[in-house]
Amino acid sequence: MTPELAKLGHIALVTPDLQRSLAFFTDVIGLDEVARADGVIHLRAWGEREHHSLSLREGPTGVDHIAFRTRRPEHVAAFAQSLAAAGIEVAHVEAGAETGQGEAIRFLTPNGHPFELYYEMETPEAPEELRSRLRSNVARPFRRGASPRRIDHVNLADTEVEPGLDWLGAQLGFKLRECVRSEKHGIVAGWTSVTSQVHDIALGRDLGGRRGTLHHLAYWLDTREEVMRAADLVLEAGIPIDHGPGMHGIARSFFCYVRDPGSGHRVELYSGSYQIFDPDWAPVEWDASEIRAALSWWGPEYLPGRGHRFDETTPCCEGYAQ
Repeated sequence: MTPELAKLGHIALVTPDLQRSLAFFTDVIGLDEVARADGVIHLRAWGEREHHSLSLREGPTGVDHIAFRTRRPEHVAAFAQSLAAAGIEVAHVEAGAETGQGEAIRFLTPNGHPFELYYEMETPEAPEELRSRLRSNVARPFRRGASPRRIDHVNLADTEVEPGLDWLGAQLGFKLRECVRSEKHGIVAGWTSVTSQVHDIALGRDLGGRRGTLHHLAYWLDTREEVMRAADLVLEAGIPIDHGPGMHGIARSFFCYVRDPGSGHRVELYSGSYQIFDPDWAPVEWDASEIRAALSWWGPEYLPGRGHRFDETTPCCEGYAQ
């Protein structure tokens, strides 16, 4: 049996100002608080059935873990076995240790990113006063803030990209969808997925020479117009836009980036893109000379390596929350 991942499930962030970050993710981004336990606050978007897609706890800015759901329950143990055989130290997480979640495993990738794999997750109904009459929705949208439908992807960074992409493919089954290649460094950024999306994980070079960092997490909005509305709401809240709005050449997606003022974590408000259904998809390759069009097809120019705030990343935690 070859174990498989089904999707990105959630990300657990650490923030030095928990209340300010909570206000940002609820009032500005528009997520709903689901539960609090052991100093951790769990949130989700209106279209998400799983218990949470984001958790926040207090501490120095960082990432506690990034979680992916397996395709079958038995795949959690199968991944634990295959990762251990590949020399990865795997920690087992008891059911209930993370609120709403069953048994899981956690480990550091060779790039230094803390991953979690799980299958069992509670799917609580929204409170009656938030419930949607539309059966396919969990809660009513547009009640507060930007109001994204769901979590979409994470963008990670490290000093070594191509070996990291190879490892994600060989050990976890991620398929390379698009990439940027330079003559000197080989692949310097790759967009990779286990779903039909262009990316569930992107991995790019950390221009500051740091290992195992987070560039951004992304939440999905249904239309470009919703992203533009979100930009208005962000500015009305007194928070500067980090980059955008604009359109990426890679993934053909509409973007606007903003930072959580409590932690500095960057959030992409994201829409558009395309789906991949061909089993023999060949990765779309961009030359490094095309980086301007690849990263910003139109909209504000992205100038990597020239001191733009967009180049900054935040660290991942060296350990895991107990």
